[in-house]
Amino acid sequence: MADAPWQGDACSLVDAFRAGERSPVEELGATLAAIESSTLNAFTWLDAERATERAAGADVSLPFGGVPIGIKGLEAVEGWPYHEESLAFADRVADYSTTSFTRLVERGGAVPVGQTLASEFGGLNVSTNKLHGTCHNPWRHGATAGGSSGGSSSAVAGGLVTIASGGDGGGSIRIPAGFCGLLGMKGTAGRIPRGPHTAIHPMTVVMGCQARSVRDVARWYDVTSGYDSRDPYSLPRIDGWERDLGTFDLRGKRVAIAPTLGTAVVRDEVVDRVASAAHALARDVGLVVVDVPISLPPLDLTWALANLATLHNDLEGLWPECRDLLTKEIAFGMEMSEKMVDVHVVAKGEAARTAANERMAAIFDEVDFVISATNPDVAFPAHITANTRVGDRKVDLGNNGALTIPANISGNPAVSIPVEPFDGLPVGIQIIGRHHEDQLLLDLALAVERSTPWPLVAPSAPL
Repeated sequence: MADAPWQGDACSLVDAFRAGERSPVEELGATLAAIESSTLNAFTWLDAERATERAAGADVSLPFGGVPIGIKGLEAVEGWPYHEESLAFADRVADYSTTSFTRLVERGGAVPVGQTLASEFGGLNVSTNKLHGTCHNPWRHGATAGGSSGGSSSAVAGGLVTIASGGDGGGSIRIPAGFCGLLGMKGTAGRIPRGPHTAIHPMTVVMGCQARSVRDVARWYDVTSGYDSRDPYSLPRIDGWERDLGTFDLRGKRVAIAPTLGTAVVRDEVVDRVASAAHALARDVGLVVVDVPISLPPLDLTWALANLATLHNDLEGLWPECRDLLTKEIAFGMEMSEKMVDVHVVAKGEAARTAANERMAAIFDEVDFVISATNPDVAFPAHITANTRVGDRKVDLGNNGALTIPANISGNPAVSIPVEPFDGLPVGIQIIGRHHEDQLLLDLALAVERSTPWPLVAPSAPL
């Protein structure tokens, strides 16, 4: 029996299985024991019995054969709780599984362990809710893991599992990856299908993972990406994500370094680290740094109202009677949207999206990549769910998404990569690329990983 879960990446765990150095059953036992003793509150529900069956019959020749994985609590898995992290659906059970989950199990051979904590309906970029409480950052207990995929990020950075699923509708993969020192990739919209029962509007959400390494993300894409008819906007399959890592010619490509994207308020120490890492990356791979004005319009209200329309549909027949069951921010958003939204507001929102798309396209007429901070600051206290002050700093949750939301509105691929920490907490740089050039972003991340490797597990993780 292993003393602790595997502390390397998922790919190296599969290698260990294939070499006979470790078994899926042994790894699962260590994983379940670590989750049971963890104080992170990263996992909210476990499927130990079915996981044990899958581990016992694991085919380690498959890409993730035998690897225990966490599944974000907002993702449907047949027979599992499907509460969307809300008391409003506390007793609901899913009667279907997502396409990506099915592919992970059938194509990948993964062993789903259970659900990880997220914010209610994915509506906040922190991980706390009334149903399951608050998830902690393994780099510092009491600090946020980010959101909404914070439970997955905490579980991976905290040494509980090597990889976990995530979703990103406004930064929900990249924000927690940045706060927890992980690799967080948001692919081009449609890269990984979101079906079945795909909610088309507002076309900002993508699926993905929280990962320790670039090759783990590439392997995840090999397993889960590709067209599915139940997501009519999903993209055709690309083969060889992992195989082709490091093969793309990046020399001479143009990059704009804009830590604030022209609108976000970013802490000086974060700006310094992002700029330093960006210039080092440009030098290492031969990028040409160009001076292009980057000023993306604030889109948080447009983004929020568009997503609240989907939430109204989700809560049909329950709202407003369920108001007291919801977190105050979600309830406020529901009430605000009812008061604000009419055909004129919808028209203005669509005009704002069009303007944002045009601005992003104009930027990529001149450059191949834009590098910014992932988050405006390092992780703040985990209990904060609304705008407040921490010492001399104001935590503005709208500002916290200002760096990530633009790529969701336009659908561009974007990746968060760990760089030099500040005050003992991770800092991430975000690289945004052109549509469909996801592989170039992974090659840039690989260059950072090779030149300045990051800790695969938080140094203060309690294992």
